[in-house]
Amino acid sequence: MRRGRALVVAGLLALLAAPAWAQSPTVGRARLPNGITVLVRENPTAPVVGVSLMVRMGTRWETVDNAGISNLVQLMIVRGTTTRDGGQIVEAADAMGGSIEATGDVDYSEIAATALSRHWVEMLELVADVALRPTMPDGVVGAVRDFLIRQVRNRGDKPYDVALDALTARVFGRHPYAWDPLGLKASLERLDRDALLAHYKRHYVPGGLVLAVSGRVRTAEVMAQATRLFGPMPGGAAPAAAPPRPPAPAPWREARVVPGAQAQILMGALAPALTDPDYPAVKVMANVLGGGMAGRFFSELRDKQGLAYTTAAQYPSRVDNSYFLAQLGTAPENVARAEAALRAQLERVQRERVSAEELRVAKAYVLGNLAMDRRTNARQAWYLAGYEESGVGYEFLDRYVAAVRAVTAADVQRVAQRYLPVLRTVIVQPTAP
Repeated sequence: MRRGRALVVAGLLALLAAPAWAQSPTVGRARLPNGITVLVRENPTAPVVGVSLMVRMGTRWETVDNAGISNLVQLMIVRGTTTRDGGQIVEAADAMGGSIEATGDVDYSEIAATALSRHWVEMLELVADVALRPTMPDGVVGAVRDFLIRQVRNRGDKPYDVALDALTARVFGRHPYAWDPLGLKASLERLDRDALLAHYKRHYVPGGLVLAVSGRVRTAEVMAQATRLFGPMPGGAAPAAAPPRPPAPAPWREARVVPGAQAQILMGALAPALTDPDYPAVKVMANVLGGGMAGRFFSELRDKQGLAYTTAAQYPSRVDNSYFLAQLGTAPENVARAEAALRAQLERVQRERVSAEELRVAKAYVLGNLAMDRRTNARQAWYLAGYEESGVGYEFLDRYVAAVRAVTAADVQRVAQRYLPVLRTVIVQPTAP
């Protein structure tokens, strides 16, 4: 093992031995009478407070007719309220030593804010203003929509994005996970202010909102301010999502030509949802294969065989079926050999049990990266709100950590045999093969 890889693994193993979440403060939870859930994590060690307001709104509630509307709504709500324009919102956050932004994602959308702890009340007021009183002026809607359309168009010039979009479209079919949260060009072109306001009013209801605050605060004070700011909202239930099921797995391979320096090889398959008992084992399997410099893809395909510039394995957390993705960037002349080698690694993990050392390192990588990602109050707030909004509860993290620790080599082989036998493959390269 090279020195760089050894240092990475040693660092992650150290984090696994003394995990940051073991000392996590107690989380306070309350539900306001109108249905909003409020979570507070007191953390007196840092002078910055993180705020996450999540709404049950995202691509999971979209169709091909309005794909991208959730993200567009989020971008618009920080561009003007009845009391501030977009510039004044940015200036107000900056004056508090922090920032505020809003984005749409697949299973939820978020208003994320940070501020120096002495300004946490003012920042919470700013978040409430953005969430409850957006104006979405017509001229700004058109400009932001055109910006997103250009971003969608630009994805068509990027080999990796082309490959990923083609693969997820094939894996998910009519299910809205098939497209990026940016949306689809034809759908965005149809969206106007009236459509955005209707979508906003449908989703920004108390039953679909989770407010999480982490930092140098007191739980009772945050609850009081949350009640003052959000309590007057009339009650309402969040709309249910009922997306169509993804198509049954079937072998598929496609090659596309996109100008670029590298060829991209992506292989993917449907994978279990966040709530599935197999979720922890698939996470470990993904890290056995693509866990940075310690994973098999890096050591076998890049180090030993010299077939890859980049390697990775992805397994995003999703409320519905997710996907497993194996990715390799290679020289165009190596595509045939690299594709065969990547497939061989996916077959090997089904055929042979991983070693005890590989299992130990993969678990360290999963839990070590989780600990590193939760070092800031902003990310703590995101995790609290995200798990609550996903329906598993903010306590999910403790259960997940225990489940990862309990994964065995037999579990890794079992989930590999269950989810990897049928693969979809897309290859994007600079010239026709």
